[in-house]
Amino acid sequence: MTTRPPVSAPDPVTTTGAASTGSGLQAGLKNRHLSMIAIGGVIGAGLFVGSGSGIAAAGPGILVSYALVGILVVLVMRMLGEMAAANPTSGSFSAYADRALGRWAGFTIGWLYWFFWVVVLAVEATAGAKILAGWIPAVPQWGWALIVMVVLTASNLASVSSYGEFEFWFAGIKVVAIAAFIVVGALAIFGLLPGSDHPASGFSNLTAHGGFLPHGPGAILTGVLMVVFSFMGSEIVTLAAGETADPRGAVTKATNSVIWRIAVFYLGSILIVVSLLRWDDPAILKDGSYVAALSSIGIPHASQIMNAIVLTSVLSCLNSGLYTASRMAFSLARRSDAPASFGRTTQRGVPQAAILASVVFGFVAVAFNYLWPDTVFQFLLNSSGAIALFVWLVICFSQLRMRRIIERETPEKLVVRMWLYPYLTWATIALITFVLGYMLTDTADGGGRDQVVLSTLVALGVVVFALVRERVARRRMQEVTPS
Repeated sequence: MTTRPPVSAPDPVTTTGAASTGSGLQAGLKNRHLSMIAIGGVIGAGLFVGSGSGIAAAGPGILVSYALVGILVVLVMRMLGEMAAANPTSGSFSAYADRALGRWAGFTIGWLYWFFWVVVLAVEATAGAKILAGWIPAVPQWGWALIVMVVLTASNLASVSSYGEFEFWFAGIKVVAIAAFIVVGALAIFGLLPGSDHPASGFSNLTAHGGFLPHGPGAILTGVLMVVFSFMGSEIVTLAAGETADPRGAVTKATNSVIWRIAVFYLGSILIVVSLLRWDDPAILKDGSYVAALSSIGIPHASQIMNAIVLTSVLSCLNSGLYTASRMAFSLARRSDAPASFGRTTQRGVPQAAILASVVFGFVAVAFNYLWPDTVFQFLLNSSGAIALFVWLVICFSQLRMRRIIERETPEKLVVRMWLYPYLTWATIALITFVLGYMLTDTADGGGRDQVVLSTLVALGVVVFALVRERVARRRMQEVTPS
């Protein structure tokens, strides 16, 4: 077992020059790539697909749900940005947990995060295949799932710049689409959109149909449970920053911009939806919130336009999920917490074995989705459902410890600082814990309780394995060390 590097040590897994076989990752991502990765990380397919159920459950008050989760993500990203700017590494929060909380913590959260993204690969591949099969039914749905997985695997295997270029265009399409939606929707709300017969309602729909909270204040918490997981992915930028020429500057920029990204893309677009439509409009659940909003203002072929945007989001999520899973596996290998082959790179600086292993498990999960969707795959979904919140908790606890270490050893590296430390960190921990506790009250089949219980059991299993593994390794070291 290798000795952990000190907090002030340079990143042991990332290089900024050309990499020969096995030497490490390359700085192949450009500033424009990372900017779009940062933006794309907070715009998932869940925003377009899952927002309708949240609006139906909470009414216009879903805006408060999105705002609460947005604040939570901003605080977590600020903590992660503080650590990442001081010590950029491809392992991100897993590496920081390793240094701050112990080897068991880095091992556990790293493998749980990898598991989460492997399951996401299957979900997104299936979602993309459904859209493509609807357009070209001659190719079966499983065939489309195979095609998109193979294409994006090839792009990740080519080079990190190929991943960055794909993500640049995927994220760019999402950004343009949401920006256009907000502008067109705002014009329609005030009756300024040429050719539209939508009545100029202003923001009256926010309060006109049962009030801002038609189901009461408790519906805000229900909305939180429905939207919290659509924010997962914002932390990807801290993993990708290690493969840029200026990781510290890239992390600082991405962390500082997360507030406006969430405010514009989430709160801005949802505000347009609930202002254009009454919250109980049946079309919101039937067609989807964004399709219903576009249709209400007379945009032709709204459903097909949104399907194309959702497909772009799905491909973006697949692309980033494969990248993220492989980099986490690479970092685990470099800390002797995964097979050594995962930590070796090609001459192009690509962790080929880590990518292929992630893809294989992704394909297995896709097969489970088609063969046993209501049993095996549902278990995978539930057992990974709360991992996002576990990751955020680990980031909080790691930052509490890392801040003191950095201040003591290398205070000049604190170029990003968590606000009101440590009070806001503890407040964030309390909020995440409350959300996890509230999830236990959701007793629906496959609901919050199932996700928390199964995710906790899986996490405890990995923790026990990590502790036993560490104890065995320590005993072996004692046996070979001369007294």
